[in-house]
Amino acid sequence: MDELERALAEGDRESIFSRALDAVLRATRSEGGTIHVLQPDGKTLRLAASSAGMPEPLLAAIREIPIGRGMAGIAAERRAPVRSCDLQRDDADGSARPGARAAGLRGTICVPMIASDGRLAGTLGVGSREEREFSAEEVAGLADAARRIADAGACAH
Repeated sequence: MDELERALAEGDRESIFSRALDAVLRATRSEGGTIHVLQPDGKTLRLAASSAGMPEPLLAAIREIPIGRGMAGIAAERRAPVRSCDLQRDDADGSARPGARAAGLRGTICVPMIASDGRLAGTLGVGSREEREFSAEEVAGLADAARRIADAGACAH
């Protein structure tokens, strides 16, 4: 992901998140996504970047997410990927909050952004408008991208 490297190397903190998310969306052929960063209290994730076209009611609902709630909060709490092959109808683990469906995404995944030193920095989530099961290789690629974003220092408090 050379594009991700360029995004992480250039610009200020806010533009880094947006450019990194755009690079990840292109690399994963996803239509939507978010980056949330862990706040200093260690209990809250704050929205740092979202893809174009997210409805305002959804953005309002995901601006701050408590650890343990929603896909991002559960991915952060478990320090493991949380996914749904069809978010519009599937919620077997209870991770999808009602507002999450407003983006119209179906196949979704959220991975924790864990730095090389083991520090939880936030979460990276992507989704497709079609049903989608992310392969092991795709999950590994997203985890690598999330680590690179965390390691770039963009998530330092």
